[in-house]
Amino acid sequence: MRTIAFMTCSSCVGRKLFRWSNHIASLYTNKWAVLGFSIRILDIKMDTEGVKLFVLAAEKLNISAAGRELGMPPAVASAKLAKLEKGVGADLLKRTTRKVALSVEGAEFLPYAREILAQENAALAALGYGNETVTGSLRFTASSTFAQQFIVSLIPEFLALHPGISLDLRLSDMELDLIQGSFDLALRNAVLPESNLHARKLAEDKRILCASPDYLATHGTPESPDDLLNHQLIAFKSASSIKLTGPNGKSGEFNTRVAGHRLTIDDGLSYKIATRCGAGIAIHSLWSVHKELAEGSLVQVLPEYRMDAEPALWLVYPKSNVLTAKVRVFIDFLIERIGSHPPWLN
Repeated sequence: MRTIAFMTCSSCVGRKLFRWSNHIASLYTNKWAVLGFSIRILDIKMDTEGVKLFVLAAEKLNISAAGRELGMPPAVASAKLAKLEKGVGADLLKRTTRKVALSVEGAEFLPYAREILAQENAALAALGYGNETVTGSLRFTASSTFAQQFIVSLIPEFLALHPGISLDLRLSDMELDLIQGSFDLALRNAVLPESNLHARKLAEDKRILCASPDYLATHGTPESPDDLLNHQLIAFKSASSIKLTGPNGKSGEFNTRVAGHRLTIDDGLSYKIATRCGAGIAIHSLWSVHKELAEGSLVQVLPEYRMDAEPALWLVYPKSNVLTAKVRVFIDFLIERIGSHPPWLN
């Protein structure tokens, strides 16, 4: 059984943090037990310097560079990391003369190490200590298609507002796991976010059927969902069936499993380009195609029908995480710049 030790510090803050260290220990005992870790309170304040060094070294894959960032000579950094590894009873980093890499245990421990630091910052903030300036590295994952259209152009403004924050953006139209990826925050487009996540709504995510004018001129315009059986339908990520509800309770479906289906695409921008170039009829989020609809390069199909379950855009973080200042200011920024007046609804 490995052990995480919360060490001592002779300060008035340490005395106040005693109850917080106990809280944090109880919060993580169950999680770390799964990984083979246990926790013991040695005194009254966590020594998180070694944990912070490990997180930086894992991100940079360079122990000396991580030590320099914390003001430690290379020998001191190596000794402190070795002390942490001895305390947990596992080699967290693999070292050779040429490179540093995360071990299996280090990869398991990394997301919880980040949470230790987040908990410490939250505890200090709750007690009125710490910098007024928000600092830290924030890992954020989002749909690359949405981020390219609405988020990336705002990043310089956010970084100028918060010079103490650095952003690590991982953008993909394939959904990345929050815990395994050690993400502080994620953008999800779903009917409801997963039950193990905290969420704040960014905006509605209305979805519509659309096709290019050339495709409709060649193949005709569907007048009912039944007509979709005679059309080429483009699938996003995988073949699926989505229920459509129309006027007077009429219903149908957009079903790429039974209709004409010869194309599946897992990238949002490519999916839109294929639709615009006449590959078939597709379902798109309004935020993705609102400009194309306005300029006429795409046309809405069956506009009187709606998707049976309308999703929304959610900013989510794990329930086990404290809402740290860096995450809070980024959420507030995105809601103010995007969510308060969604460009695709204007």
